[in-house]
Amino acid sequence: MAFPSAPSTLWSVSLLTVLFAAAVHGNIIDDDDPMQPVTSDETVSVGGTVTLTCRVAESDNSSLQWSNTAQQTLYFGAKRALRDHRIQLHFSSSVELSIDIGEVQLSDEGEYTCSLFTMPVRTARATVTVLGVPGKPQILGFENAVSEGGTVTLTCTSTGSKPAASLRWYKGNQELEGHTELVESDPDELTSNVSSKLTLEVSRGDNNELITCAVVHPSLAPGDKRSEQALRVLYSPDVQILPESHLPREGEKFCLQCLGNGNPEPAEYKWDKKDEVLPPQAKVDGAHLCFESLNKSDNGVYLCYADNGIGNSQGEFTLLVQDPTAMSTSSGVDHAVIGGVVAVIVFILLCLLIVLGRYLIRHKGTYLTHEAKGSDDAPDADTAIINAEGGHSGAEDKKEYFI
Repeated sequence: MAFPSAPSTLWSVSLLTVLFAAAVHGNIIDDDDPMQPVTSDETVSVGGTVTLTCRVAESDNSSLQWSNTAQQTLYFGAKRALRDHRIQLHFSSSVELSIDIGEVQLSDEGEYTCSLFTMPVRTARATVTVLGVPGKPQILGFENAVSEGGTVTLTCTSTGSKPAASLRWYKGNQELEGHTELVESDPDELTSNVSSKLTLEVSRGDNNELITCAVVHPSLAPGDKRSEQALRVLYSPDVQILPESHLPREGEKFCLQCLGNGNPEPAEYKWDKKDEVLPPQAKVDGAHLCFESLNKSDNGVYLCYADNGIGNSQGEFTLLVQDPTAMSTSSGVDHAVIGGVVAVIVFILLCLLIVLGRYLIRHKGTYLTHEAKGSDDAPDADTAIINAEGGHSGAEDKKEYFI
């Protein structure tokens, strides 16, 4: 029984078409073929330059060719085929063809084909990935100062990233958590816009603290794109009274200064004396209270009130007027220190003298004599007597050692 020839012919043509298409698109690659082109995928940022390289191990002098994503020939060997000033020949030989694509755009992304025109045609593909570089982040929310204990909401936005960038917040050098992030795609530009919101509760210690928003993206080195602004926190003053001298003496001039550490700085100061009125000779000049000539009657607790519009606070100072002959506290402290050092030195010297005296007394009158030498070792009494007599006969040679 014979089969119709037409379907067989059609099947053969279809198979050849599939095989040719697969070869053209690089789906069939023989790794052992020395004439098979080899390429590599590349990643480049917008505005940068990418180099596409195609190599073969052996060549029969057939030409290598690079084609773009639209299958337009860019270079055929060393000959330019497409008039695009951004595309330049990098290197050409019988076994290699390399080209540079400069000023890369997002539209340059895709698959590029290297072909070796043999029979059959051998091809390889290289995928170019173009990164959209995110813009410098912009921070909103610092327009107005925030009162102590309040909250501030900050928004950071960065545009033009591909793939979508991520945003990180820092207060000083400490990374902050708890922020929300929103990504919006721009289909016309093939990029994304990223925004992040951060809510902070502030204290007076946060005043002038730098808040930073940093962009994290494959196209950037750490810290390349960041913006920072300082927090402005309003808080009531913290009042401290500083004396002009630590030894207020009777008959001398003496002043007190009221320091109000607040934001903003206090605009109004008020002086008072606890449970009494200010002495007539006390003169008030804003943050200063001065006495032209101190008197024992000026003793007491003085109060300073500071107001900066955000709040008010007070500080106090106890004034004790000393006699005109009173010594400086610092001088008295110096003398006490010197006296203590001298006493310690004298004590150490006395201890050394006592130890040395005891040592000399212990070793005084220690003698070494050599009388009747050998009598203790005699085997019997007669020998001992003889030895003893011999020892006495040499009495004039006895020696004494004094140490």
